[in-house]
Amino acid sequence: MSPSSNAHHPELSRRRLLEIIGLSAAGASIVGACGGDGEGGGGAGGGGTAEFVGAWPYQVPPKGHFNIMAGVTDGILAGSIYQDLIFLPGGMYYWQDKKWERLLADSWAFDAAAKTFTLSIKPDLTWNDGSPLTSKDVMTTFWCRRIMRQTEWGFVTSMEATDERTVVFTMNNPSSVVERYVLRAPVMADATYGQFAQRAEELFASGKDLDTDEGGTLNEDLQAYRPQDPERDVLTSGPFRYDFASITNAQLTLVKNDKGFAADRIKFDTITLYAGESASQITPLVLSKEVDYATHGFAVAEEQQFVKQGVRVIRPPVYSGPALLFNLDKLPEFKDVRVRRALAHAIDRKANGTFALGRSGVGVESMTGFSDILVPGWLSEEEQAKLDTYPYDQGKAAAMLTDAGWKKVAGAWQKPDGTKASYTLVFPAEWADWSTSGTNLARQLTKFGIAVRPRGVTANQQPIDVDKGAFELAIQAWGSSHPHPHFSFVTDLFTHNIPIAANQGGKGIAFELTQDTDAFGPVDLEKIVNAAGEGLDEAAQKQNVATAALAFNELLPIIPLFERYGNNPALEGTRVKGWPADDDPILQNSPYADNFAILAMFTGKLAPAS
Repeated sequence: MSPSSNAHHPELSRRRLLEIIGLSAAGASIVGACGGDGEGGGGAGGGGTAEFVGAWPYQVPPKGHFNIMAGVTDGILAGSIYQDLIFLPGGMYYWQDKKWERLLADSWAFDAAAKTFTLSIKPDLTWNDGSPLTSKDVMTTFWCRRIMRQTEWGFVTSMEATDERTVVFTMNNPSSVVERYVLRAPVMADATYGQFAQRAEELFASGKDLDTDEGGTLNEDLQAYRPQDPERDVLTSGPFRYDFASITNAQLTLVKNDKGFAADRIKFDTITLYAGESASQITPLVLSKEVDYATHGFAVAEEQQFVKQGVRVIRPPVYSGPALLFNLDKLPEFKDVRVRRALAHAIDRKANGTFALGRSGVGVESMTGFSDILVPGWLSEEEQAKLDTYPYDQGKAAAMLTDAGWKKVAGAWQKPDGTKASYTLVFPAEWADWSTSGTNLARQLTKFGIAVRPRGVTANQQPIDVDKGAFELAIQAWGSSHPHPHFSFVTDLFTHNIPIAANQGGKGIAFELTQDTDAFGPVDLEKIVNAAGEGLDEAAQKQNVATAALAFNELLPIIPLFERYGNNPALEGTRVKGWPADDDPILQNSPYADNFAILAMFTGKLAPAS
């Protein structure tokens, strides 16, 4: 499962919660711990309480904690689809209809001449303790996001609260993506984070930045912050709130926050979430009909079991997937673009996707760095014709490696320095789509003559290791569960690279963002990515998106493998009355951003079975 939260995560946002093996002993033990009678928590008729049951991974305290600020690791449900129900964002987006469901936000507008984006929040919003939610909370949130190097600050130069409900963001250039950055950011309480916001305001007013000693200390202090008394210190504004006492290593409960926005509209009283980093932990719960909905990437055999048990499988596009990453500091041979291109030809991406996820793993074709689904809407036919699709052709791959000075001796490739090409590939051990993709990739490249050893690393640690540069080859995300290609380029070029990996004190893939290209000559990819989101004219944006796409296609800083589609079990008739039809436009939303289940809760369209 891939939390998308983070302006930069695949979605975290990232997590892909899978395991290719079916009913494991670990999964069975969770069923036993949960009662395992096949009836789950019951519907509205069970003691008069309507319960929704899902699944999501989290760390229990003390590793897991309640500092939920974007960019901080191990926050409980931080970046999850359920975060929107706890910490209210400005809104959620309907991808197909291209309109917003307004949550915290009352109105917003760009002023191109003034270079501003003005956000007005709804009146009478409160935190769970009854205190008012105001523009000061919005300001605090974005100061802290600046400390955490969130990407909107590449566009925003300053902000001001003009009254209790209004914040004006001033931009270096009006950029339509600022709308999404602002509206999808969960707003956090000044009472929780105000101390850091004040320090940030003073730091930047003094002319210093995050690269100074003072800035680095502030970043470290915010990441290290842990609310001492979560019940008191963690204020929430959404219709649900943590039941702090319920959190175990097996499950947690969210309870209705009657003071939260839309609490009266939502038809469920509690949300139970079973913990599970792998699909093998969640599969038994789905089969016993104890889970209503899950976004884990289930193996084909598991899907088939669900269908046999009468559980519907929903397959929304994710607009992202796994990619091969190179540590260019440790492996200078991959700085030669010919080598990266050769590997793109050497890998059968279609087979990789099918092996990992069956129908839900579709090999990437366009190699633009953003979803093949979105390409026709952003690139002209002429621009698409310029793309190298890097078809599977190991003969061509061998010729390109030879041209780059590599030699094949007794079936094994040697690098230009004469040493054997041998690497370790790391991937999140618990995510079966990525781990299976990585295992298959290692097998393909080893058969081709480049020895690759696959190694699973704990899913919470692996991306940190990548950011620190503690890897050779890695599987991490390409693309993004956001509708504008700009966000995908951020994932591809910034998230596990120099601009954002600095949060972990490293350079990630260490791919320099100033490059020479055949198509455009010298390019500054950081400026190009920002330019792809700049302006309010989509036609002009398309030109910049095309530049970024063609530069990515030529340089291949990472190699996208396959595009993932969800295979989400959605149980009907036990606790949930029904789910949207397969042709409902809302199912074009990524399950990891603007999740359709969460939207349907906010609008009251997702109803209990009884």
